[in-house]
Amino acid sequence: MTAALLSLLVQHVAAHEKHAPLPPLDYTPPAPGTYKLHRIMPAPDGRVVDVTGRLRRLEHYTRGKITLLGFIYTTCADPEGCPLAYRVFDSLKARILDTPGLAPKVRFVTLSFDPARDTPSAMARYAGSRLHEDRRLEWYFLTTRSQSDLLPLVDGFGQDVRYVTAGAGGKVTRELSHVLKVFLIDPAGDIREIYTSTFLHPQVVMNDIATLLLEKP
Repeated sequence: MTAALLSLLVQHVAAHEKHAPLPPLDYTPPAPGTYKLHRIMPAPDGRVVDVTGRLRRLEHYTRGKITLLGFIYTTCADPEGCPLAYRVFDSLKARILDTPGLAPKVRFVTLSFDPARDTPSAMARYAGSRLHEDRRLEWYFLTTRSQSDLLPLVDGFGQDVRYVTAGAGGKVTRELSHVLKVFLIDPAGDIREIYTSTFLHPQVVMNDIATLLLEKP
């Protein structure tokens, strides 16, 4: 990564902060390249399905580029859960596209852990215009065919998911509950950082992406 690209990356983070409807950081993250992101573990592989219904291996989407992967379910209404991840991804996309030379090095993956409701067509509706607008930055919306395909991925990533039973007006429903986690994966397929809602902020993620790009091959 060139010094010019690093400088532009940092400048664009600052320039976009005023446009992002996100909670402000209560600390100053370290500058890119002043710290090391350790290899936590290899990203798990398994069977996934894209919005067209095509069956692929997840490793197809987690190797060769820096990947930001987040688990979601489309009916999540917790403002500190899936909607927050969506807002951060959108904000990051703007920053990355505004940084010359960065978009081809990064991809986003949004993966559902609710295959019963999040069919390929449901994921396509959830993605909306993001499937077609400015494809300089790859953003994939994936689901699985079944719980049996999903469980090895959820377990492998350490993504805790549980069902909670709620009743309103005499109607009992089962809803998903989870702790928001987003995974930063390097081009070799190793997880290098795991963000919870407390640390999932565009400036933090951009600094981490820059730090990975500064690593020697």
